[in-house]
Amino acid sequence: MEIFDSMNPRLSGQPVASLRRDMEQQLTLRQWKDSDLEPYAAMNADPEVMRHFPGLLTKEESAASLERLRRAIDERGWGLWVVEVDAAFAGFTGLNAPAFTAHFTPCTEIGWRLRREFWGRGLAYRAAREALRFGFESLNLSEIVSFTAAANLRSQRLMERLGFERDANGDFEHPNIPEGHVLRRHVLYRLACDKDH
Repeated sequence: MEIFDSMNPRLSGQPVASLRRDMEQQLTLRQWKDSDLEPYAAMNADPEVMRHFPGLLTKEESAASLERLRRAIDERGWGLWVVEVDAAFAGFTGLNAPAFTAHFTPCTEIGWRLRREFWGRGLAYRAAREALRFGFESLNLSEIVSFTAAANLRSQRLMERLGFERDANGDFEHPNIPEGHVLRRHVLYRLACDKDH
């Protein structure tokens, strides 16, 4: 495993991490570029990828989202990074400070979203492991949380594979999703720093 610039990811264009194992694809976490918009917008318009989100995003909404994600990394030095696999845009993973208020905020969450053609290859797991390492080792976080719609079993399985434990008392109604919406109910998972990350 090669790590590039994990202590100072603010440097423009420098990858946060680059991972390769024998017989595995090259995986890089990096800052957003303008050229990411087309595949990012396509991913956000894919009904299967967005099944557990309230709706699909237009290209304009994806462009605004990309700018917010890029600005967050520029300002904080970390965020939701692009996942690049063998130089192709695969999606994103990384750390985020949720903007909404809930019983567990403020906090740092891990999140991910991959294009469908990159599902089922262990790439989300590999990328998330690197983001967790960065959070615990470089940011010295004591805990990272993850949450998703209660119906999103695929993400819950990944959380559990990463070592997260379900907070049985942590389920909540996501305040950014309208009341009565089938995806409003969310489950909360937690991972403490002393766990193997």
